[in-house]
Amino acid sequence: MSSETPHAVVVGAGIGGLTAAAALHRSGWSVTVLERAAAGEPAGAGIALAPNAQRALDTLGVGDRVRAMAAFQGPGSLRRPSGRRLTTTTGEEAAARFGGPVVVAHRADVVDLLAGLLPRGALYTGVPVTSVDPGDARRRASVTTAQGELRADLVVAADGIGSTVRSALFPGRPGPRPTGLTSWRAVVSVPGLPLEAHETWGRGLLWGTVPLLDGRVYCYATARAAPGGRATDERAELRRLFGSWHHPVPALIEAMPAGGVLRTDIRSMPVPLPAHHRGRVALLGDAAHAMTPNLGQGGCQAVEDAVVLARLAGPGGDIEAALAVYTAERLPRTTEVVRRSEQIARLTAWRSRPAVALRDATVAALGRLAPQLALRSLDGIADWRPPSGPDTTGPLPAHPPPR
Repeated sequence: MSSETPHAVVVGAGIGGLTAAAALHRSGWSVTVLERAAAGEPAGAGIALAPNAQRALDTLGVGDRVRAMAAFQGPGSLRRPSGRRLTTTTGEEAAARFGGPVVVAHRADVVDLLAGLLPRGALYTGVPVTSVDPGDARRRASVTTAQGELRADLVVAADGIGSTVRSALFPGRPGPRPTGLTSWRAVVSVPGLPLEAHETWGRGLLWGTVPLLDGRVYCYATARAAPGGRATDERAELRRLFGSWHHPVPALIEAMPAGGVLRTDIRSMPVPLPAHHRGRVALLGDAAHAMTPNLGQGGCQAVEDAVVLARLAGPGGDIEAALAVYTAERLPRTTEVVRRSEQIARLTAWRSRPAVALRDATVAALGRLAPQLALRSLDGIADWRPPSGPDTTGPLPAHPPPR
């Protein structure tokens, strides 16, 4: 690599891409971020950031700002549609086990926080990447857009579950596959409505409620459904599926803004890629290891990817060697998280009455015998800490103009 400031192109301005860009910039890289969408995050999206992601964001100096986004510190429960509690956990128990509670925030707020760490002029929206050349030890990588070609010492592909870059690097490899589940998400405002964080499992149905800041509430739901399905009125579809469930589910459905419900088919990658890099290109987040949302680790693993990558890819180093280590560190871990998340997704998708009754009775019994049962699913995940390496918490470097 030349003695000039190395240049990284980050494809995708979601949570993982922005974290990678900020971490690389802080460690001395010039960064350019290309986002295909013309606008920011959809208004109805929330994100869970467990202690592992919070500690990763500590390396950027913003972990405490994310922790301050936590609106709810009380108990949370797993329930049946009747409202009967199967298990209950508290933020204090999570903090004792993992070093902090899970923070659920509005995704747009986290995106704004991370984007604020970038130098002026680094982020370009409405710029889809059409192709990529991964380069090699002697040749820089390049990405092609409708506006032209950019060359880079490193390309970070954070372009999501339908990643163009992943398809180009690993043609013919199994990508994300349908799970048979569809999700709905919405952020609603319900002033004065007393709420407790909860997740409720029914027969092939799941509903979650988490209070946010400023009186807002993040609602999410999943159900078995054929891929590609859409309803003329998604609120009516939620009313049909969940309208008879316990309080406050019906009230939250009625409070959803018209057109404010996001519906997405859930896909995951149970068959991992052979590597999370090729040449000078690194894949991270959903582009590398799409997973079901049941552990709340999709965004968390993307943040982990980003800070590990930035620590390994120090300016002036051997990029190909660094990316080989990145794959060695991240591939086994993310493969295990994908597997464990999909296991829970399958449990929530059961529809047989006898099977669901047995599931619920088992969860309730284990909850009585082991009160922290719900937290055990995050053992070995939420207690992760960033690897030691160069300190990235100092002043930001000056930003050379993109090349």
